[in-house]
This record gives sequence, C-alpha cells and structure tokens, in this order.
Amino acid sequence: MAEWPDAEELKQVLDITSTDWDDTIDRVLAAAIARVKLDVGDWDEYEDEPDESEAQAALRMAELISARPETFVTVAAGRISTSDLGVDPTYQALLKGHRRKFSIA
Repeated sequence: MAEWPDAEELKQVLDITSTDWDDTIDRVLAAAIARVKLDVGDWDEYEDEPDESEAQAALRMAELISARPETFVTVAAGRISTSDLGVDPTYQALLKGHRRKFSIA
C-alpha cells in the first residue's frame, strides 16, 4: 500500500519553492484526496488505505485543481457534463478498476 501524497510532493509537481502557499497547498491536497475517496465510493477511513494508483490520482487531481480551478469547479457543480468536458484521461486511468460505488442517473 502507498500513502496519500503530502504537501511537499505537490509543491514539487507544481514547481513551488516558497512557503507562501503552504495553507493553499494543504487545502488543495485535502480536497483532492477527498475527491478520490468520493470517486472510489464507500471509503472506510479506518480500514482503507490508498494503493499507488489512488495516491497518484489524488496528486493528479490536486494538480488539476491548482492548474485549472475553473474547469474542476464547473464539473463539480454539474454545470457541464463530464462528456462535454472530456474528463482528464490520466485521472480516469488511475482510478480504473477502483470504483466501488457508481452513481445512477
């Protein structure tokens, strides 16, 4: 099993060297991890641990939130369907086979 990414790892991906953004980085990372848990579904905080793909998906989601926040917010709010947007293929590939619960339209 892997561990969730930490703030230093995200800062490295985003090429941030200062500490001015630490609070923001922490919030973005927490939101990304929460999103992965939500997308997997039925996540048990006491028993479940991320594997390498889920941890990498959280890092990718954090990168997406940071780089293109308007896209993520629009999709999360349901204003555009994910098929119109072309959901990030890397994130989708990382979570393939990990979903435990699917939404029903």
